[in-house]
Amino acid sequence: VQLQASGGGLVQAGGSLRLSCAASGSIFSINAMRWYRQALGKQRELVASVTRSGSTNYANSVKGRFTISRDNVKNTVYLQMTSLKPDDTAVYYCNADVSSRPTSFLVNYWGQGTLVTVSS
Repeated sequence: VQLQASGGGLVQAGGSLRLSCAASGSIFSINAMRWYRQALGKQRELVASVTRSGSTNYANSVKGRFTISRDNVKNTVYLQMTSLKPDDTAVYYCNADVSSRPTSFLVNYWGQGTLVTVSS
């Protein structure tokens, strides 16, 4: 199973970006999907998560500005980011719990990361 993230880039403060992360490979089902971020010199932190049924959770720092969503047919998770701030600058990683067969355990996978830079 591979997770391929895309959509990062350079944006001015107050701008918007949309990240995508597509899962491919031997997939039977995907449970929770998440976005994490890691700024330079800081620990990786959970930004947002979404269950298979669509329930969402957000870090307090992004509530009201970021929206996580998913397409279960395309095995893809999205992160719509608005009102971006310089503090949002980080490498963003997608993460997912995947089962490859009906009776298999869930395995946690990480994407390769995509850099978001917000200029002031």
